[in-house]
Formats: sequence, structure tokens, C-alpha cells
Amino acid sequence: MKHTLALLCTAASLLLAAPAFAESCYADYKAKQDNPLRLHYGVIQIVGPCDTEAAKSQTSSRLQAEGWTLLSILSTFGADGLAERKQSAGPYYLRF
Repeated sequence: MKHTLALLCTAASLLLAAPAFAESCYADYKAKQDNPLRLHYGVIQIVGPCDTEAAKSQTSSRLQAEGWTLLSILSTFGADGLAERKQSAGPYYLRF
């Protein structure tokens, strides 16, 4: 019984710690609003798989909630690509 409890506690702690060790994923994108036409370039953090499909789905839903339409995902990248995109994204850097 003690071994089972210890095993369960160890498994639970590993599951809780797993997200802390996950690689951060980001995407840069282009979006628009109509009436009047407004365009922006932004950078967003992605949760889960670091691929274009996950980025497209998450970015689109977050933007729509604020009245924006996703035009395209330009790329996905790790934390090492944030600094070079910060100035270009301006107020849309990690906003959504």
C-alpha cells in the first residue's frame, strides 16, 4: 500500500511538472479588421504542438474574440526568435 501511494504521488508530481519543462512556442501572424480597414503584424504564444495548424487555430480564435480576422501565420518558432520580432510587432507583441 505504501509503495502504491508513493508511486501515485511521484506520477502526479511528474505530470504537474511536465508543462514547466515544455519548450515555449510562438507564431508571428498578419491580421485585419474591416470598416475601416486596419492591418497588423503580431506575435502570439501557442500552447501545445508547435506547428502551423495549432498556431492557426489558436491565433484565429483569440483574434476573433477581439474583432480581428487572421490573414496568415508566417512562422512558428521558439523563445530564441522573440527578440528579433518584438519591435516589428509593436503593441501586438504577445497581446493575444
